[in-house]
Amino acid sequence: MTARNSENPDTGPHFKKVLIANRGEIALRVLEALHSLDIPSVAIYHYVDRKSPVVQMADEAVEIVGESPSGAHLDIKQIIAICEQLGVDAVHPCYGFLSENAGFARALEDKGITFIGPSPEVIELMGDKITSREFVASQKVPVPPSITLSAGDPGFMQSVIDLGFPLVVKASAGGGGKGMSIVNSKEELESTLRVASSEAEKYFGDDRVYIERYFPSARHIEVQVLGDGQQVIHLGERECSIQRRFQKIVEESPSPAFSEEQAGEKGVKQRESICQAAVAIASAAHYTSAGTVEFLYTPEGEYFFLEMNTRIQVEHPVTEMVYDVDLVKEQIRIAAGHPMSLTQEAVTPVGHAIECRLCAEDAFNGFMPATGKVLLLKSPSGEGVRFDSGLYQGQEITTAFDPMLAKLVVHAGSRADAIGRMVQALRELVLLGIDTNNEYLTRILEHSAFASGEFDTAFVERYADDLVTRHPDKGLLDALLIAGMLSDRNIQRLEEATPQPYDAIGYWRN
Repeated sequence: MTARNSENPDTGPHFKKVLIANRGEIALRVLEALHSLDIPSVAIYHYVDRKSPVVQMADEAVEIVGESPSGAHLDIKQIIAICEQLGVDAVHPCYGFLSENAGFARALEDKGITFIGPSPEVIELMGDKITSREFVASQKVPVPPSITLSAGDPGFMQSVIDLGFPLVVKASAGGGGKGMSIVNSKEELESTLRVASSEAEKYFGDDRVYIERYFPSARHIEVQVLGDGQQVIHLGERECSIQRRFQKIVEESPSPAFSEEQAGEKGVKQRESICQAAVAIASAAHYTSAGTVEFLYTPEGEYFFLEMNTRIQVEHPVTEMVYDVDLVKEQIRIAAGHPMSLTQEAVTPVGHAIECRLCAEDAFNGFMPATGKVLLLKSPSGEGVRFDSGLYQGQEITTAFDPMLAKLVVHAGSRADAIGRMVQALRELVLLGIDTNNEYLTRILEHSAFASGEFDTAFVERYADDLVTRHPDKGLLDALLIAGMLSDRNIQRLEEATPQPYDAIGYWRN
């Protein structure tokens, strides 16, 4: 194994060794950043991921154990023990798992190990949805009309009803679209609150919930921020309104809601206002590292704070492509005690980027989770195309982890060109052996309402008939895929090659 230099002339001293506390495409993404910075890496993996690319490519790899694959990745004591055993002085949590766990960040801090992210105090402040809303409101940033569940308050139910329906019930410790329920009438309210509180306790260990006014025609806008302890900057906004059950499936930057062509001068001013609000929130929280401030944006041009994600986001590549930055490198740089390499004046967006999340699910059968084996993977390529994936041929896809398999990202000079490039890339993508939402994503991109840019978070429900009816002939699709692969020169060369061990012993056969 080649020794790595722990000092980079561009940024000064770096970490001696960084452990990646995650898996899949994001772990590989962080690994690539560490390699480019000449920082030695450690991958952790459950047995089911033993053949994954990040395990093969990391400088060191250590198997972790647990009652389940996910449980192994949530075992703080086990991860810290590995850090101490291997001399790790920093941990990158990526997203998911322990990325927003203040206890994990504090446990690392107690051992003298750097958590590549914000401080435990900031994670706690912004991770609690009730506390964070109160904090944001104190900074004069609008929050949606809401009320916190208080079972002992005799006027609670009436206060909730006075907010006006529809309402959304949220878990205080939830996030990423989890722990949320829509209530459309008084009759639904009591049972929904009871179930929501029980589920919040079960999934997050915190039964507190709150109720806020639901805006069914609003857009979901988020702003990328970076802070290094000296300054906080933003890198524009991302449009995240294409969601199913509160889970984002298509993201883009910049948002068409603020384009001069569509929204005029007011939209441009609102973009600056919402970005500055995100900077104000992060600055007041003394935020360091990469983070995302999420907002609702109404048809009337109002915006309301939703939450802050104190980690790198799944959709960070669209910002990277539009701003030509490496957010993971900036995270590492900041965590190592250096100022970020960017200034607000120096970052300028160019063109348009779109990301689609490729998931293991059957969109034409109630979005049932899909399992199987990756028999063949052929990823799209070309100018402005990026495929973030930890997939490999022969990989068993199970329900042990989140169904997202990979992210397809494109960049072009205009939104229309980016849509066209994404459709082409989705059609070029081949993944045999498992059902995915590829065709579903293509239908979204080709829909006239998406092309117009005039949509909101109800897009998927509103156009469900267009997106999931007229089930494609799967037999025909499989036949076309097989025919296409058999005509592919690279596949033909593989098929015609003499397999081991026979190529080593000539034409002799036993």
